[in-house]
Amino acid sequence: MSVIYDRVALIGLGLIAGSMAHAMRAYGLAGHVAGYARSAETRDTARRINLCDSIHDSPADAVAGADLVVLAVPVSAMGAVAEQIAPYLKPGATVTDVGSVKRSVIQAVAPHIPDGVHFIPGHPLAGTEHSGPLSGFASLFQNRWWLLTPTPGTDPAALDRLQRLIRGMGANTEDMEAGHHDLVLAVTSHVPHLIAYTMVGVADHLRRVTESEVIKYSAAGFRDFTRIAASDPTMWRDVFLENTDATLDILGRFTEELFVLQRAIRMGDGQHLHDYFTRTRAIRRGIIQAGQDTEAPDFGRSSPAPVSPSAKD
Repeated sequence: MSVIYDRVALIGLGLIAGSMAHAMRAYGLAGHVAGYARSAETRDTARRINLCDSIHDSPADAVAGADLVVLAVPVSAMGAVAEQIAPYLKPGATVTDVGSVKRSVIQAVAPHIPDGVHFIPGHPLAGTEHSGPLSGFASLFQNRWWLLTPTPGTDPAALDRLQRLIRGMGANTEDMEAGHHDLVLAVTSHVPHLIAYTMVGVADHLRRVTESEVIKYSAAGFRDFTRIAASDPTMWRDVFLENTDATLDILGRFTEELFVLQRAIRMGDGQHLHDYFTRTRAIRRGIIQAGQDTEAPDFGRSSPAPVSPSAKD
């Protein structure tokens, strides 16, 4: 593939940014990838593993001359970082983000974007329970969706260029209104994570009563919950604080469904349970048919090996 951006700056060097660095370099999508992380330890690790072409000790140095700037920091930090880098952004550059909430990010970041710089919020629907600069790998985005939530007046050429980069990393792209994105993600990601955290918390409480039997005899369903609940606590704290309305809406709907199932179990209504599980089973089959699942998930037993930055598509 050909170079799409001469210089890309990654602000934050966790799983998503690290995977972008591996993918852009592996597939020849960027001429130079610059990186910055708030933690000196993270920067040292990134230098040691040659994660980017250059690692900088300040965000201003990282974004200088960049054609694309990617904000890969916790949602609660987006506004402050945008304000910090604003004076150093190159005219004509594009700023995007990878946060899983979009309305609050737009409200926090957009006011700091200078005239002549394009802001195109985004969210890659990809990840693992691992975090940090060692967790990234080039194939993370393969056949995953990367949602973009362009704001009114977004430059079509800038949007097309960003879409080409995303597709070059193996992802599918789709544009979506920010509020709708937040509602959809509350259903598909945010509330399921909250339920997983809650179930693991219940199991931890029970474990004290059963002398660790909950852990010892964990079945597949609980293993799935523990994998989800192993995700970055800072990121998920911010998600629920920043996507409050949609999360509470879906939690309310979930509670109503739970009450219906609770009544069916209490009343011995097997037909209702069978019909309900049949409908929900069809959704699972649809996810598999859409290619959004893997045949052999490892539930966190191993980490995918990063693709060598020298590898070519």
